[in-house]
Amino acid sequence: MNEPVEIPISKTKLTILLIGAGVFVAAGLLIAIEPTNFISRLFNNEQVIRISGIASALFFGICFVFITRKLFNNKIGLRIDETGITDNSSAVSIGLINWNDITDVGTYQVYSTKFIVLGTDQPNKYINKATNGLMKKALQANNRMCGSPITINSNSLKIKHQNLEQLIFNRWNEHVRNDTTQKPD
Repeated sequence: MNEPVEIPISKTKLTILLIGAGVFVAAGLLIAIEPTNFISRLFNNEQVIRISGIASALFFGICFVFITRKLFNNKIGLRIDETGITDNSSAVSIGLINWNDITDVGTYQVYSTKFIVLGTDQPNKYINKATNGLMKKALQANNRMCGSPITINSNSLKIKHQNLEQLIFNRWNEHVRNDTTQKPD
């Protein structure tokens, strides 16, 4: 197997995401406090507008907290070695993903954001690695949406999506080839 590859967290990308989350928190609070200023033909119910503002502030507030924690975390974002992939790149990272548990490598796209999906025949093993209820729900949602709870987003890493996907795919293929040549007939 090749030498381990370590991909650090991109502090620049995280800072941009943090600023974006902060703007959406501020906008959500403004909308929640003064919903009458945001009445339009399409949205003319004050309560719906206020609830939307509160939901925005809460959601992006949670994002802000997670991004801040990642920004000041000095762990390597992603490590690829002979054991598998150790993911510490996001709030729903589950640590080590063994090569033997990966059945497929693909991409899933939501709007302009691409995720690397690592197919597995053991989704519950990884869902049960969740450290809290919110993370568990996110992994279950990934499993329903993408067919696997294991997704990696390069948005917080110092690597482009297509380069990361190619690297993971090549290393996984190498593992599969080595694994089949080492098994006795």
